[in-house]
Amino acid sequence: MDRLKKFGLFFLFSCFLTSCGFFTDRFNSNVSINDSTEVYVYLPTNASLDTLLNSVKKTQAIKNFASFEKSARSHNLVKVYRPGRYRLKNGMTNYELIRLFKSGKQVPVKLSFHYARTLNLLAGKLNGKIEADSTALMKFWSDHKKMKELYRVQPENIPMLFLPNTYELYWNTDAREFTDKMFKEYEKFWNEDRKEKAKKLGLTPEQVVTLASIVQSEQTKYKDEWPIIAKLYLNRLKAGMMLQADPTVIYAIGDFTITRVLQKHLEFESPYNTYLHYGLPPGPIMITEGECIDAVLNPSDDNFIFMCAKEDFSGRHNFTASLAEHDRNANKYRKALSKWQREND
Repeated sequence: MDRLKKFGLFFLFSCFLTSCGFFTDRFNSNVSINDSTEVYVYLPTNASLDTLLNSVKKTQAIKNFASFEKSARSHNLVKVYRPGRYRLKNGMTNYELIRLFKSGKQVPVKLSFHYARTLNLLAGKLNGKIEADSTALMKFWSDHKKMKELYRVQPENIPMLFLPNTYELYWNTDAREFTDKMFKEYEKFWNEDRKEKAKKLGLTPEQVVTLASIVQSEQTKYKDEWPIIAKLYLNRLKAGMMLQADPTVIYAIGDFTITRVLQKHLEFESPYNTYLHYGLPPGPIMITEGECIDAVLNPSDDNFIFMCAKEDFSGRHNFTASLAEHDRNANKYRKALSKWQREND
């Protein structure tokens, strides 16, 4: 009888401890956050339990981490969680945390990027903003066979898929999911109206984006010049002239620190060097904004075929249809540059 009593007391005590754990799990607050602060947990795909625990611990918002760890193990979190970005709320219990991580109700991220010179630089801008890192993105984009199969794009035109903007997507987006999203936005951008405008210009959408990349490379400061520069190059193409665009030479060389294109640069052999080859280069020389693409599709009504940086170093250009006037403009710029260099030596 004594043994039965002892066993009964032990059983009741065990139940008491278990119930204490149950109430701690369900009803005791274990998250402490200032109401004005947003705290997020990033749970990676296919993570180990230790990785998940570390992700939660890094927030420094858990009051009793040992109790959360116990809950995570008892609920087999590693088997039931869904990867993503989750926002913690002040006063949450362990049970609410586990339930949140199981639900998949994550908070999307707003991802913004503007123009980038190369895919490598774009991948670097995206690094850390979504789960796919720059290495994963470049590996996916470098699979030219897959890119052509999935998105009907040649290797040289891959940059045109990425329209600079602000996008909302989930943090646990991988390289293909991100590219799928960009491709959908690209196809949405190229509606029938834009395709018809490209056709009237005698260009394909790929060629329009390539020309826009040159236009934006020529003028990164004043967007109101984009339609003028676009028409200038369209005039050159129509006249059978070389584009002779300095940014194409810099892109061909791959040295974006070049601020002044010299004769030695103009002799660099590349299909992208428009001082050596007629027509448009094989593909875009930068990742270009939609607004600049629209400037090419809606060019000005000028007859300019020459442009030169203004001598006031404002970043604007002098435009003309006359070679003699262009030479005068170029001479004014060279004199102003020489004077500036003398004064700053």
